[in-house]
Amino acid sequence: MKRKVLVFISESFADWESAYICSTLNAPESNCNIKTLSLDTKPKTSMGGFRVLPDYCVEDFPKEFDLLLLIGGLSWKEKKNNAVLPVVEYASKKHIPIGAICDAVGFLAEQGYLDTIKHSGNSLQGIKDQAPHYKGELNFVEKQAVCDSAIITANGTAPLEFAREILLLLKVMPVETVQEWYGFHKTGFYQA
Repeated sequence: MKRKVLVFISESFADWESAYICSTLNAPESNCNIKTLSLDTKPKTSMGGFRVLPDYCVEDFPKEFDLLLLIGGLSWKEKKNNAVLPVVEYASKKHIPIGAICDAVGFLAEQGYLDTIKHSGNSLQGIKDQAPHYKGELNFVEKQAVCDSAIITANGTAPLEFAREILLLLKVMPVETVQEWYGFHKTGFYQA
């Protein structure tokens, strides 16, 4: 049976932030299956103009899944995605890994999920501005992506590093294969 990955998207979500990880996990040879989740099941349009019809809404999300991804976008700073909190809480209580990138990291910070673990994000000041209740300043790491306690965080310029940390955490392929995959996508066919 394939492992289910729930990808939370919202209006004006940053489509490139999930491109590497979703295409890799959803590949035919993968043992994962990507499903989208949103506040409702109405189509969502990404920042790049892609229209996506969510598979689930937050009120009827499946209780069996193996990873929750929170994709960045314009609506996080506007606090329009707070209704996803019960899904995040469910994942946390069930010890299901959670990944957040870009402004979705600020959402986790505001909810207290990053107070005691190492994490990254767009910038420390950016997180503090977005999350006035954030107490994890001493655990902020200036890296593209960080995984600690099954929570993966990344800044918006790090979709590839975000994907690498997720692949390593889920162990969907050997570590060497993940590193080769990362190196190939990072440098391409031809090195500059």
